[in-house]
Amino acid sequence: MQFHNKSEGTTLNNDLNHQHAVIKYQHGAFQSTTDAIVEEAPLTIYINQEEFATLLCSPTYLKELMIGFLASEGIIIAKKEVESMHIDDHKGAAYVTLVNKKVNMMQTTKRVFGSCCGKSRQFYFQNDMKTAKTAMSTLRITPDQCIALMETLQQQSEIFQKTGGVHNAALATPDHILLQRSDIGRHNALDKLYGHALIQQQSLANQVLVFSGRISSEILLKAAKMRISILLSKSAPTTLAIELAKDLNMTIVGFIREQSFNVYSHPERIIKRSN
Repeated sequence: MQFHNKSEGTTLNNDLNHQHAVIKYQHGAFQSTTDAIVEEAPLTIYINQEEFATLLCSPTYLKELMIGFLASEGIIIAKKEVESMHIDDHKGAAYVTLVNKKVNMMQTTKRVFGSCCGKSRQFYFQNDMKTAKTAMSTLRITPDQCIALMETLQQQSEIFQKTGGVHNAALATPDHILLQRSDIGRHNALDKLYGHALIQQQSLANQVLVFSGRISSEILLKAAKMRISILLSKSAPTTLAIELAKDLNMTIVGFIREQSFNVYSHPERIIKRSN
C-alpha cells in the first residue's frame, strides 16, 4: 500500500480510489459491475524514534495530517517545534524528530477533570485542558450563508461523490470556502486543515469550520484547539459536545439540509442579514 504525500490539489486520482467488483441490486435484478472504493491505509507515527500512535487514514496531505495531529494532541504548538519529518511510503510510517523536547508517551491516555470560567467540565485527555481555549471571535454569519457553505462543501467533495467513503471538512469565511480536505476519518479531515494552517502560520480565529460528520466531544475539542468559533455540520452533535460548546463560547449549527438547520449553542452569532 502506497502513501502519497500530496501538498497541493484535491483532485481524486487513480491511486486514491480503486475499482472493485460488486454485485448490484437495482430495479428488482442483480448485475455484476464495479464500484469506486476509497483507499484506507495505516500510518504509524514515531516521535524521536519511539512509536507513538497509528492512524487509519486516507493517504493524502500526510504532512498536514501529521502536523495537525501532533498539535491537536498537545505534542507541539507550532510547526517550528518539528526538527524533521520523514514519511516512508513503503512501510506506512512517519518519523518525527522534535526540537529539544521530550514527549511523555502516556500523556494522551490520562483521563482528568478540570474547570473553566468557574464551570465544571470533564476533559477526556490531559492535553485538552491545556489547549482547548474559549472562543473570543465576534464573527457572525447569516442563515443563507450557513446553507450556502454546506451546499458548496457537498458540491466540491469529488472523492465523496465517487466513493461515498470519506468525511469532508473545510475552512471558510461566511461567504466562501477557503480550503477543503477529505479523509476516511472525521478527526483526520480536521487535523489536515489544522496542519495546513500551522504550516502556513495562519490564524483560524475568524474562520468558519464546515463539516460533513457528527459533532462528538472530540470533534468539538479539535475545533476549539483550532480557535474556531462557528462550527457548521450536516449531521448532529452529541450532548457532551453541546455542553462543551456552551462553556467554550462556540456556536454549533447542525442538520444543515436544504433550507433548514438547528442551532445548539450561542445562537447570537447567527444573524438575519449581513451588514
